[in-house]
Amino acid sequence: MKKFAIIGVAGYVAPRHLKAIQETGNILVAAMDKSDSVGILDQYFPETAFFTEFERFERYLAKLKNEGQGIDFLVVCTPNYLHDSHVRFGLRLGADVICEKPLVLNPHNVQAIVDEEKATGKKVYTILQLRLQPALMELKEQLQQDKSHHQVNLNYITPRGKWYQYSWKGDVEKSGGLATNIGIHFFDL
Repeated sequence: MKKFAIIGVAGYVAPRHLKAIQETGNILVAAMDKSDSVGILDQYFPETAFFTEFERFERYLAKLKNEGQGIDFLVVCTPNYLHDSHVRFGLRLGADVICEKPLVLNPHNVQAIVDEEKATGKKVYTILQLRLQPALMELKEQLQQDKSHHQVNLNYITPRGKWYQYSWKGDVEKSGGLATNIGIHFFDL
């Protein structure tokens, strides 16, 4: 049984991670989000230590590590602009890190993560869940069998309410813009 912590537990994708942690027989020892709207924890891990302040979350996880009870994995579900910092935090805790896409907004930030992986011996795993969609897996297989070049015309339509522009997702400095926040899935494909 592995011990997990999650940062960004009030976010849209966090329930998928909670479900996966539970279904694989692991435990969530700590969770953090600046929002306290995290009733979803009751469904999966009601005994999890919860924090709304990063500093207290960091101190708690450092205490567990110092007591020989550190976490095995940190799951990062925070706004995109915080990913690289939170990933490096997890690596320094001695944990492997599972990070929602994109890993970084600026390519120059990758080297610091690579250096931290080398220093700690831990790994970072980035989630790009569309690659597991059955229709896209089938398309990939077809393209691998047919070695010719293909031109792709992609139309992606998804409804977004007014809230989107007021959240971090609508802020290019925090999300990286549509190409980074949504387009990354299509670049991956």
